[in-house]
Amino acid sequence: MQLVQKYRTKSQIFQRFAFPFAAPAWYTLRADSPHFSRAMTEATEQDKGTDRLQALRDALAEERLAEAQELINEMYPAEIAVLLESLPGPERIAAWELVSPELDGEVLTYVNEGVRATLIREMASHELVAATEGLDTDDLADLLAEMPDEVIQHILNTMDAQHRQRLEAVLSYPEDTAGGLMNVDTITVREDITLDVVLRYLRWHGEIPETTDSLMVVDREGKYLGLLSLTDLLTRNPDLSVAEVMIRDVEGINAATPASEVATLFERRDLISAPVVNDDGKLLGRITIDDVVDVIRDEADHSVLSMAGLSEEEDLFAPAIPSARRRAVWLSINLLTAFTAASVVGQFQDVIQHLVALAVLMPIVASMGGIAGNQVLALVIRSLAQGVVVKENTRWLISKEMAVGVLNGLIFAILVGSAAFVWFQNAGIGLVIGGAMVINLLCAALAGVIVPVLLRRFGIDPALAGPVIVTTITDVMGFFSFLGLATLFLI
Repeated sequence: MQLVQKYRTKSQIFQRFAFPFAAPAWYTLRADSPHFSRAMTEATEQDKGTDRLQALRDALAEERLAEAQELINEMYPAEIAVLLESLPGPERIAAWELVSPELDGEVLTYVNEGVRATLIREMASHELVAATEGLDTDDLADLLAEMPDEVIQHILNTMDAQHRQRLEAVLSYPEDTAGGLMNVDTITVREDITLDVVLRYLRWHGEIPETTDSLMVVDREGKYLGLLSLTDLLTRNPDLSVAEVMIRDVEGINAATPASEVATLFERRDLISAPVVNDDGKLLGRITIDDVVDVIRDEADHSVLSMAGLSEEEDLFAPAIPSARRRAVWLSINLLTAFTAASVVGQFQDVIQHLVALAVLMPIVASMGGIAGNQVLALVIRSLAQGVVVKENTRWLISKEMAVGVLNGLIFAILVGSAAFVWFQNAGIGLVIGGAMVINLLCAALAGVIVPVLLRRFGIDPALAGPVIVTTITDVMGFFSFLGLATLFLI
């Protein structure tokens, strides 16, 4: 059970969805061009996929189970996962029972954590064991964290020593690191043999791991030396040695490297696969592009949902009570911040009683500051994730955003101040709200930069805590500056 306890420390499971890395090159398409044919083929495949999903939903709704079963087992595992996530509870279980047992394991690796837990609860122990057969080691490591203990022990007992050792190698690293992402199924070669020997070895071996674009070159101690691309292997003179052809400038990724940095490396260097090494430079495995796609999509989902106080495992079709319980936590936090802003307003009750117009105009200042602050916050969070914002350029960024805040503050001070003057026929109110607008947009710019930088420095997720802090700051400063200026100049 030592191995079982080790992977129990792993956190959320990476989701498997496609995500575009970069915009495709622009082509002038002609009907007789290969680009046109490829584009039409891709569009047709997308239409077919949409039609299949809709036909399956119709068959399930009309209880045509034989037709539904045929349709669902013609789909790709990722498409089945999308379908299951889009169905309410009873319909989801009915559809899951129609999925072929041969597809169960792959489908489970694609669905999000909340849906996966629901599906696993509906499966018998022998079905869970069967679902793990044939999975890649990294996928199996992800699924084990969701399995009942007796199923885990059965799976481990049925493994041979080699597969168990490979699984332990993956589980020994946190899942949000290169070691947690890697697949230990690699083909290694020595640098002192010829390409002809490598080719004969591959023919004897009979197969290569999926998404293999290069072989790993190691020394006798297993230390990583470089890569031998399949293109060079197939096109260069077979009498050449691996040392003469191998690529030496591709460095191995340390197993402790965070997953976000791994994704950045793949994106910037256009990698399909990359070696993973330990601190001594020994080859441990490789990371492939499909795993990096998972990381990028997972980070995108995390950024969007965290800003609303939600997590990636949130199931849209989960029962009302657990959904309400999860969301109530964040609502409670926001309630506390709302009381903070309200307490500031409470300090100026006498002022508001003298000028009712202040109560009418207060939300404008706070709202403009909140929007401006969250604009800056979103840009800084994204830049922090990409490694663009660093200690050396933070001071310059603060100065720039302060200038933007002042410029926008002056523009909207004139607009809002003029509107307030026309509305209430009071020049003083126009000047006060204009001044408060400049102050609050300046504070919003400062908060939008400083808050996420400080949160990252203290190891707190800026996407999760940043929005509520920035909104609180802009609300408090908006109310305080507006009502404070009104107290000084209007009362």
